[in-house]
This record gives sequence, C-alpha cells and structure tokens, in this order.
Amino acid sequence: MTEDPTDPPESLLPYEGWLEEAQRQVVLRALAYASEHGLPGNHHFYLTFRTDYAGVHIPARLLAQYPEEMTIVLQHQFWDLKVDEDQVLTVGLSFSGIPSTLVIPAGAIVGFADPYVHFGLRLQPQTIEDDVAEDEGATEPAAETEAAETPEVPQVVSLDAFRRRSPPKD
Repeated sequence: MTEDPTDPPESLLPYEGWLEEAQRQVVLRALAYASEHGLPGNHHFYLTFRTDYAGVHIPARLLAQYPEEMTIVLQHQFWDLKVDEDQVLTVGLSFSGIPSTLVIPAGAIVGFADPYVHFGLRLQPQTIEDDVAEDEGATEPAAETEAAETPEVPQVVSLDAFRRRSPPKD
C-alpha cells in the first residue's frame, strides 16, 4: 500500500493533548470567575463530569443514580463554588431539597456549556497518567485508579445545541 501524498504526516507534537488542556483551562477560568464574581447577567453553566473518576466525591445516593456521568446546572441555587490550586472544583447544590457538596477534579469534566451565549465544549476525561504528570507523587486508591484507567464509554447528553456553528467548508 502506498501513502496518499495529500495526507499530512503524523505529528511528533501532541497538539490534540495541548488543545484539550487549553479547553479545560477555559472551563476552569469560567468557573473561577463565577466563584469570585458570581454569574453575570443571564449566564449559567451546564457541567458534565464522570462520577466514576478518581477523586470525585458526591453523595452515595447521587452516585447510585448516576454511576458514570452526571450533569449539573450552575445558575441560581448553588453556593461555595471554588476552584483550588490543584484544579479541583467544589460546589454546594441541593438535590431533592437535600443540600450536598460535590468535589470534582478538573480531569473528570467532560462537558461544559453556557447556553446563554451558545458556547459549549466537549472534553475527554484526563487519564491517570495525565494527572500524575501534572502532580507527581499523587496517589489514588487502587479501586479508583482502576476505574479511571478503564473508563466506559459515557452516555452523553449532546451539547451540540449550545455550540457555535461555523460555515460549511468547500
């Protein structure tokens, strides 16, 4: 088989990973902004994350209901939103009238949308190797590490409705 001369050569630089990390930083900056200043105007966020990701802490009843993936809405009724220096999001939300605190590492985030401005991103969960490279010396319990290394294909709510459309290419 011969190579197609119109195919670009395989990159020796990890552009896909760099783009993914840059997009994750956009999400974290938006969340950090909201934690510091509140949500301006009619902005609100849909945040989708892997519940089976190492380091995610949610109430057991929510984990039973959402064993793989969950979407939360940050709009009117949330509190104590924080993004720490380790890129871990903490937020208080009420589910069926019961206040709960969720802890979500940035690597668990797989979707972000701000429907007010039709903005959305779809991300891949970070692998344990990515997390270790960013924070050498970090250890995870074996069961959580195993779950994070072999994630199942997520059942995803499409965020396409919130993405900006670009004109078709010729």
